[in-house]
Amino acid sequence: MNSKRFVIKPGERSGALTVIGTNVTVLVSDADSKDQQITLQSGDEGTGPPPHSHDWEESFYVTKGQVQFTCNGQTTMCVAGTLVHVPAGTIHAFSYGSGGGEMLEITGRGSHAVQMFTALDREIPPGPPDVATVVRVAGEYGVSFHI
Repeated sequence: MNSKRFVIKPGERSGALTVIGTNVTVLVSDADSKDQQITLQSGDEGTGPPPHSHDWEESFYVTKGQVQFTCNGQTTMCVAGTLVHVPAGTIHAFSYGSGGGEMLEITGRGSHAVQMFTALDREIPPGPPDVATVVRVAGEYGVSFHI
């Protein structure tokens, strides 16, 4: 058995990580489940990652505001209640829309997302990021940028 049952109430969550303009609250990590990781992400208008890809599946469920997603060159503005599924290997990006946004991110088996977010929070100080360091750290967890 890879997973255990657990309940995490609002006051029991760890504080949010700061990942290049996005607040990332880890809800389920690789230590909790081998099949999926879940984070709650929020950001200000215009923030979000540039086009990138990785070898794990990822789904996003917009819970507040708007988030603009681009997958394989097709862009869609998504409002609260929208689900976006990104297959492994797909080049994708997102940015928070007018007034910012919030979404759940669920990644599949083999994901290194939470480990990468933790490393980026640790190694990249607030403010304009050192792009070379971001590329290096993300690359250590299987993420490739397509800029």
